[in-house]
Amino acid sequence: MITPVFLDASFWIALRDPREPWHTRAQQATRTILSQKLPFIFTSFVLAETHANFTRAPKIRIQILNDAQRNPTLRSEQVLPADEAQAIELLRRQHDKNYSYCDAVSFMVMRRLGLRRAASFDEHFRQFGEFEIIS
Repeated sequence: MITPVFLDASFWIALRDPREPWHTRAQQATRTILSQKLPFIFTSFVLAETHANFTRAPKIRIQILNDAQRNPTLRSEQVLPADEAQAIELLRRQHDKNYSYCDAVSFMVMRRLGLRRAASFDEHFRQFGEFEIIS
């Protein structure tokens, strides 16, 4: 069974911006993932975070939108109200952590879908401790 890889904003940003320190690693990891014929899954929250990062880079902003709508290896997953409710509970329980709301929602979507791997350079994904991180 082919299990998709969750695409975090930190990875997507590094992949699309050659000025990012992790750009080359993101490219290499993406080639490996795609050679295994594994699709990426992202949420609208991740898309919003990624798109917002490029407010001063119109060409990359358009590339991100094209990725989201036209790239057959990327699939958008809808965030459910239950995902958000569970993310809020996580943030309340783990108030000593500094996960963003987007991170917490991502964790809950990954749990719901049974995803075990995330493409991310965000330390919070490692800190959460439930997933294999591709970076």
